[in-house]
Amino acid sequence: MLNLTTFRFMLAGIGLCLAVPALAEAQADQGTKPDIDLYAHMSGRCRTLRVAGHNFACKVVAYFHSEKGRANFSVALDDPTDSSHVISFSGEYGHRTQENQYVLAVDRMELKSKDRPKVDGLPVPAVELSNGVCRQSGNFATRLVSSITCSATDSNGRLYELQFESDGSPIALHRVRLSPPTIRMDPYR
Repeated sequence: MLNLTTFRFMLAGIGLCLAVPALAEAQADQGTKPDIDLYAHMSGRCRTLRVAGHNFACKVVAYFHSEKGRANFSVALDDPTDSSHVISFSGEYGHRTQENQYVLAVDRMELKSKDRPKVDGLPVPAVELSNGVCRQSGNFATRLVSSITCSATDSNGRLYELQFESDGSPIALHRVRLSPPTIRMDPYR
């Protein structure tokens, strides 16, 4: 069981993992304004967490959304050899196919480890172009997410898989700033 201090440290690490590329874009575009506008932490367990043929347990699963529409399902791995090991399934403009079904097409994996270069003491992620999908059952508006499944293959043929099940607790949802919505409803519904 994680204590609050450990959780905050891990969440900060995951956040930096996602915010650093966004921060670089923001700095080039408009100063130092961060890109992340919403993040959510879900409690539960990972039934499956496979990274390039290696199985792991997970410590934390979180969702991050940017003002520009990029979203990430990020997972802090329970890796005894690397306390900085985080993967993120990342894509743009997720959509709801039903009221309680969110789909994110994954176009890249963001990989953070102890061997990566650091900014402010935390590793910067490597970005691997990928093809895959994440599906979330549940709805952030109700603060209930029952499951997340993700599968992606990077350009080198490495497979990344996640099957997360909620423990039934409400998600911790944090809105960093108000921004126009980028999640679309399926027009063919």
